[in-house]
Parts: sequence; structure tokens; C-alpha cells
Amino acid sequence: MITFKAEIERFAEMGEKTGWTYVFIPQAIANQIKADCRKSFRVKGQLDQVEIKGMSLVPMGEGDFILALNGTIRKQLRKEMGAMLTLVLEEDATFKIEMPEDLELCLSDEPRLLESFLKAPKSHQNWYINWVNAAKTEPTRTKRLVRIVNAMDKGWDFGTMMRDGRPREEK
Repeated sequence: MITFKAEIERFAEMGEKTGWTYVFIPQAIANQIKADCRKSFRVKGQLDQVEIKGMSLVPMGEGDFILALNGTIRKQLRKEMGAMLTLVLEEDATFKIEMPEDLELCLSDEPRLLESFLKAPKSHQNWYINWVNAAKTEPTRTKRLVRIVNAMDKGWDFGTMMRDGRPREEK
């Protein structure tokens, strides 16, 4: 495990990451967690005294990463932007997200849909799976399953699917 301190930051304007709260993890530290890795990977450990597992380090180029801090984590930490955080991290090689049976059934109706899903990077597959699993009601889950099937049919990634149907801003 590697221990270091980092400041909690927030993106003002950063495309799909706009508004994200995160800690920056420089290449030197990322290499100590997982040597010479340039793609997203999962970590476990502690943020101050809060236990974490299965959280993603997201690549930012040049070997640097960020660790996004969602609202739940920030509430547990009782910290916001500008605060210092002590991180104790190591790679979480045991973390696996299983495909829900209903999603697999929907995608299996046409083999090319399942094939399209499985060709996506593992991190993207996990976004879809987590999004479906986060549905609080059965109608919401069904709508999300339909949107994923449509996205696979159109060859869309997760971001494109999420932006589809949103009202466009006037210029």
C-alpha cells in the first residue's frame, strides 16, 4: 500500500468531467500502485479513515490519474474542495462486476448486441452495469435496459447514450 496526501479538487470545465470532485494522482505515485499502467484500474484502501474498494483511477494523460469522489464519499469524509486528504491505496485486483441476468438476456436476443457490449472496454461495461443496478424501481430499470439495447444497436458508447434525448442548448 502507498500512503500520500492530496488536495480535493473540482473540474470547472472539462468536457464530460465538468463538475467532478476528485484527487489528482501524479504518475510517480500511480506507478507505485500499478507500474506502467496508462488505463483505468481499480483501487482499495482508505481515504482518511473511510474504507474504500473497487474505486477507479481514471487516466488523465502522461501517466497521471484522478480518483473521483462522489457525494456519498464526500459526506463520509466530511470534506469538500480545497481540503487535504490522506490516501492509503493499493490495486484492487479482486474487484469484479457481474453482468445482471436481465441485461444479458436483453442483449442476447440479437448476438451482435451482446458482441457489441463485450467489445466495449471493461470500464464502459461497468458503467452500463452500475447504471442499471442503480435503478430504484422496476420501470426505471426497464427503461435503462431498453436504452442500453438501443445504444448497442447504434454502436454508441455510454456517454453518447446518456446525452441522447437531452435538450440541446440554444447558441
